[in-house]
Amino acid sequence: MRTRDLKAERRRHGWGQVEAAERLGVSQPYLAMLENGKRPLTPALTRKVVAAYGLPPTELPVPSAFTEKADGQRLVEDLAKLDYPGFAYVRTRVRSKNPGEVLLTALAQENLEGRAAEALPWLLLRYWHMDLTWLVGEAKKFDLQNRLGFVVNLARQLSERGGEAERTQALASLESLLESSRLAREDYFYRAPRNDRERQWLAENRSDAARHWNLLSDLRPEHLQYVA
Repeated sequence: MRTRDLKAERRRHGWGQVEAAERLGVSQPYLAMLENGKRPLTPALTRKVVAAYGLPPTELPVPSAFTEKADGQRLVEDLAKLDYPGFAYVRTRVRSKNPGEVLLTALAQENLEGRAAEALPWLLLRYWHMDLTWLVGEAKKFDLQNRLGFVVNLARQLSERGGEAERTQALASLESLLESSRLAREDYFYRAPRNDRERQWLAENRSDAARHWNLLSDLRPEHLQYVA
């Protein structure tokens, strides 16, 4: 969320500065300074702006220090909060997170629940306007670019089938961006093989995309139930 967008969003709702300031819990002079770029938007205030102005979760702040570890149930609740249809039955009161943060957190898990793994291409399809610069930068820091590239490939294939040209192009561009930093070492997605026999089976039966991204995974577009 950029301070220069505040005025446009306020006007879109037909609010004056006084009314908008009341909704955000700040003074009118302070809001004026925010709109003119003379004060920074803090993460806490950004959350208030997103809620008050009805903005998508892609506008929520991302953490300055990304944490890799996460509880499996919390990931399920985070995905449910972002309206993933596969978890529509989940009732949660967790605070909404930026889709990019949820995606990266899931990719960082050593053993991810299968139903959560299947939700990740949907995240990219639904929220393809997320901050890709932050996403790619953080993925590289933690050597997650192969896992991310594979998930982007799955999302792109599904987007092509849906005929969404603009979204497909954005995903293709993201895939190309990740290509330049593709790692040569073998990895897996979304859990480690249980034994050598399973490892060999995955190596022999993985898709071309999984092989290209040096991943042991049998996940394919046809396995995904939900397409945004």
